[in-house]
Amino acid sequence: MSAAVKAKPQSRLLLSGNDAIARGVWEAGAKVAAAYPGTPSTEILESLSQYPDLYAEWSVNEKVALEVAIGGSMSGARSFCAMKHVGLNVASDAFMTITVAGVVGGLVIAVADDVGMSSSQNEQDSRFWGRFGHVPLLEPADSQEAYEMAKYAFELSEAYNTPVILRLTTRVCHVKAVVQVGERAAHDITGFKSDARRWVMTPANAKGRLPDQIAREGKLQALAEVSPLNVLEPGSDRRVGFVTSGPAYMHVRESFPDAPVLKLGFSYPVPMALVEKLAAQVDHLVVAEETEPLLEHDIKAAGLLTIHGKDLLPRLGELTPNVLIPAIKTFLGEPIPPTSTYPKFDPFPRPPTMCAACPHMGVYYSLARMRKKVQISGDIGCYTLGAGHPWNALDTTISMGASMGIALGMDKARSEETKDKAVVAVIGDSTFLHMGMQGMLDIVYNRGNVTTLILDNRTTGMTGGQNHAGTGKGLKGDDAPRVDFVKLVEALGVAPERIRKIDPYQLPVVFKTIKQEIETPGPSVIITDRPCVLSEFYHKIEPYRVVDEDCTGCGNCINVGCPAITVKRSESKLRPDGKTNELKFTTIDTAMCTGCHMCVESCGPKAIVLAKPVAVAE
Repeated sequence: MSAAVKAKPQSRLLLSGNDAIARGVWEAGAKVAAAYPGTPSTEILESLSQYPDLYAEWSVNEKVALEVAIGGSMSGARSFCAMKHVGLNVASDAFMTITVAGVVGGLVIAVADDVGMSSSQNEQDSRFWGRFGHVPLLEPADSQEAYEMAKYAFELSEAYNTPVILRLTTRVCHVKAVVQVGERAAHDITGFKSDARRWVMTPANAKGRLPDQIAREGKLQALAEVSPLNVLEPGSDRRVGFVTSGPAYMHVRESFPDAPVLKLGFSYPVPMALVEKLAAQVDHLVVAEETEPLLEHDIKAAGLLTIHGKDLLPRLGELTPNVLIPAIKTFLGEPIPPTSTYPKFDPFPRPPTMCAACPHMGVYYSLARMRKKVQISGDIGCYTLGAGHPWNALDTTISMGASMGIALGMDKARSEETKDKAVVAVIGDSTFLHMGMQGMLDIVYNRGNVTTLILDNRTTGMTGGQNHAGTGKGLKGDDAPRVDFVKLVEALGVAPERIRKIDPYQLPVVFKTIKQEIETPGPSVIITDRPCVLSEFYHKIEPYRVVDEDCTGCGNCINVGCPAITVKRSESKLRPDGKTNELKFTTIDTAMCTGCHMCVESCGPKAIVLAKPVAVAE
């Protein structure tokens, strides 16, 4: 349990931004919280779920999470939802309408941007949503501000009848700082009051609310000008002044401690009067923002055309000192100090791979063996690693649930070159429930010749092993109804005889089943059934070892992809036909091996045996 959960008021704690937000949401008196896990936002709900007097859930996707929070807000409860940046794409339909309808209980949406793309497929800038939805946007620079802004966001939401976006980045979410906490405030729930003109968003009703939305944005603009979250900090070196927000502020202050800075915590609507005040004090005004030039464009549109931004600074990645200092020093015509950049450290390369005994390895081992005969669309999850060595068994990965629709598109757009290739979609259990079911229905409805592999490892593995509707456990680990994937895909229209459930550790069965299904026309589904090795459902088996004198160096076990198997020595052997075989003699790290026995099934000479011989009863 997080130390923050039991912390007394006025305690000073070392908290990540995610833990700090959770504490702030709880102290604000929130009653409803929902999310779908996604790095870097995952830990907010995990932490928040530990607090009393609050309902928290893992929703099946971000749209549902926001809708749960909207329902709570409509009922007068302070409500909260969290997601990573791409999650708001999923939730945008509900978001863009509730910005018109407004709120009753405060509604706060925490959106975590993955600046630098440490674990995401794009570097989307969520500040766009503040402008798109005409809602206020707050940007904390550290954990203390994350805590304070989470509390303030509920007050702002209720005062101006609007959802509020709390825009985070990976650096805020995961870096720890000292936070002084307070106590939970009481907030009464009024209960839902029927008001069809407000809550039934037909065109006629929505049109009636648009003038209020426009007027609200004007009031928020005036508020931003006087908000204590926007601070104009004086500086003695007035050659360059900076407009910045979030963690970029920290980097600017570290890089140029004597420069005047306008620090925006309430960054949308943009406080133009403050920007103009700073511009009048400096020779050059630079907008330092991660990642898109939103502030820069807004300021230029207001008439300050001589400002600098992305003409000096990159549009991707974090604006760390080793980015800022060379850029600004070069602009000023000054030499770059040799101590201005952090020392470069090149660690030994360690490409990402699956865990020892990961149940996905058997699937990719089999797909790799039939690689020339299949087109494989992948999805978002730890199984995306199937695109890498040694399997190279994925052709696409675009977005959550996209494997299904993309596979159908591949099937319907066959060329002479691909007309005889099978189309396979690979998707995880949590991802299938998140956004894959609609794609499955579309394949069935449109008679797609697609074989779908649902890799059920009973967890949301990529984000740290969270529960979902297919695990039989809730957010707090309590028992919950568990989806039956066989019944689910049958209900979506897949013929019962085309639904196969297999053990992914049984390589011959995996290979044979995939081969049979891709050779039979029409929609089919193969469901693997082994828990993630890091989940509570997994039980370790006795490890294996390689008998050195029996190993022929064939390398088949390496192709399984298990990190517990390493090459001990290599050897070149000349064949009778004059060609050379590269032999790789292996060993197994028994401390890492969990006994899945996939390597045993791949070994022709049967050189892999149990590390501890089985005792024979006398």
